Amino acid sequence: MSEKSPARLYYKNNRIKQLRAFCFTAQAGSISRAAERLFLSQPSVSLQIQALEREMGITVFERRGPRITLTPDGKTLYELALPLVEGIDALPAQFAARSQSTESGRLDVAAGESSTLYLIPDLLRDFMDRYPESPVKLHNLIGADMLAALRNNEVDFAIGSMLDLPDDINYRPVYSFATSLITPLDHPLAAKSDITLEDLASDALILPPRHLTTWRLVNLVLQQQNIPYQVRLEVGGWEIMKAYVERGFGIGIASNICLTGREQLAVRPLPEVFPRRTYGVMWRRGKFLSQTARRFIELMDPNFFTAGQDQRFDINHEPSGNQVFVAASGAPSRRETSVAEDTAPLDTPAKPG
Repeated sequence: MSEKSPARLYYKNNRIKQLRAFCFTAQAGSISRAAERLFLSQPSVSLQIQALEREMGITVFERRGPRITLTPDGKTLYELALPLVEGIDALPAQFAARSQSTESGRLDVAAGESSTLYLIPDLLRDFMDRYPESPVKLHNLIGADMLAALRNNEVDFAIGSMLDLPDDINYRPVYSFATSLITPLDHPLAAKSDITLEDLASDALILPPRHLTTWRLVNLVLQQQNIPYQVRLEVGGWEIMKAYVERGFGIGIASNICLTGREQLAVRPLPEVFPRRTYGVMWRRGKFLSQTARRFIELMDPNFFTAGQDQRFDINHEPSGNQVFVAASGAPSRRETSVAEDTAPLDTPAKPG
């Protein structure tokens, strides 16, 4: 055995670290962002990639200012290496899932307020009726807390809608909701046939808190059109917003996810410049989803884990169709909703009010 063998063995044992650094950098398009995800220094990640290039005899990245892109060799290596890295990273979760008792398959689901109130109740009732042996814990979380729970394996997956998705989180949309103007029944805009952006600025708005997606969407649309507006009242959730609009405090802009058709409100469609908003499933990249988790998700979409009609969706890779917003005038999603249909997703039971 040559004297170089121990060194060669050392580098082989560290190959997975090099490949992980390479794959994370390719996903993020940045060595610094990959370093943050790996909890390493930027020089450490750079050295691992350089060592990989030397051993493979190739160049994997082209550097163009602060951004880097894959070379043709880099793309080939990424396609080969990513399943290996994800397989190694998912090994503890896969082992735990295989070794746990199938009778006690506990399910932990994270969800924001909208999903908890309007999407999950009927799904949860159906799941608990079908699988009474599987206890469920519903974690009501938002934003950074939801991402932390996914990363720390505190939950199996999350249901919701999030604007800023990091590289290590997959998101697959299942439901699509339009956004509507809601007014008191006797409000002048209630009888107007076509609502304009100027109409929205003609009265004080009631909106959910600034850190939530709806406020950011309204602000983005109106600022892009150079239309000043006034927020009279900021409230903590959809039900509170609807109650205060009914009482005449102002007009509101709400996702149709919260509209049941039983409110004492006038609901008017907004201009098409407002995109539709999607809700779906979020899980950590490389996360092994247990059979219990898959059963629940398939109640949302029976074709979620199959290659079916929509080839974009791949459980092992980030789906290309992961948009939180979709064009209002575009083709309907697989779960299309509208106020006229009492906000029930197509091909699914009517959602709870």
